Amino acid sequence: MNEIAEIYVGLDVHKETTSAAIAEAGRQGEVRFWGQFDSNPAALTRLFTKLRSRHARIAVCYEAGPCGYWIYRWCIQHQIHCDVIAPSNIGKRPNEQRMKNDHRDAMMLARLYRSGELTRVWVPDEIHEAMRDLVRVRETASEDRRRARQRIRSFLLKYQYHYGAKCWTKRHRIWLSDRSFPITAQQIAFQNHLNALEQVEARITEIEQQILELLPHWSLGCQVEALQALRGVALVVAVNFVCEVGDIHRFERPHQLMAFLGLVPGEHSSGGSHRPIGITKVGNTHLRSILFEAAWNYTKNPKVGQYQLKHRNDALPQHARDIAWKAQVRLTKRYRYLMARGKRSTVAITAVARELVGFMWAIAIEVTPPPIATET
Repeated sequence: MNEIAEIYVGLDVHKETTSAAIAEAGRQGEVRFWGQFDSNPAALTRLFTKLRSRHARIAVCYEAGPCGYWIYRWCIQHQIHCDVIAPSNIGKRPNEQRMKNDHRDAMMLARLYRSGELTRVWVPDEIHEAMRDLVRVRETASEDRRRARQRIRSFLLKYQYHYGAKCWTKRHRIWLSDRSFPITAQQIAFQNHLNALEQVEARITEIEQQILELLPHWSLGCQVEALQALRGVALVVAVNFVCEVGDIHRFERPHQLMAFLGLVPGEHSSGGSHRPIGITKVGNTHLRSILFEAAWNYTKNPKVGQYQLKHRNDALPQHARDIAWKAQVRLTKRYRYLMARGKRSTVAITAVARELVGFMWAIAIEVTPPPIATET
């Protein structure tokens, strides 16, 4: 926080009720439970009207959760400093592990918030949040597609049907449609599995089309387009990256973004021993997985293919294309160097994905103006 508040408020927010606790400024300031009220704007107004009558400067915090950001936006609208806290970074004492209730949680938030020991999360605006919801709907549909495909393969395996070539190609689809079973019930069950797959694939296509239509009306749409200059980064990877990362300017260096995505090496050291371990794997698991998929494109020789040149790169800024070409040359060389040293391919791809994030950061910084700071 930029200035010391007179009072720090911790809110434990739930669907029906919200519990509030306050911590007075200063190391020896009193921490006390204020009360419980309904989770709606009217009750929140009554709470802060009473607090404002006693204190000039108020700072509020609550944990990020399924109830969203409506309290944060209400506070900003009424010029009250508010931070949304990352629940995963809230430490607990050993004697508090088996004791949890709204009363204690609110007091703990207020106390830790006053001492500056909480980590706040970046809060998207309403349009960004809506785009992220749409992208996550596509993610859910992709998971449904994976499960539908697995059901089909399991069904065929049970009745000894095997396809010897690559699955889910056009030839494989024709082979699937030609399968027949001796019992009518089996045929109906199999056809229902195929119909379910077709429906979810149509849903994915529809969602992607809606994303394309909405991109020109989104302030970060230019960032999504510029990122597609990179090899292996098409619409799905680019829009997932932008939606999940959000404001790219909050990362001063690319290494900070790599750490945010869990792509930096971990460490397990004690005393005189120093032992590095695998990547930390913190952050968004889905985004990290699609970055790994994009990194596999750098196992091949650097080039700008006809499709990429004709349909994507011509409309992109020159600096984005220059960075994308540097990425191809460097990341391909990096992959081959690691493989020559005897590293496993998965380890090499992880290293390539980490450096790919750095190039994505460089492109996004160039095409996106820094946000205008607002005082609360």
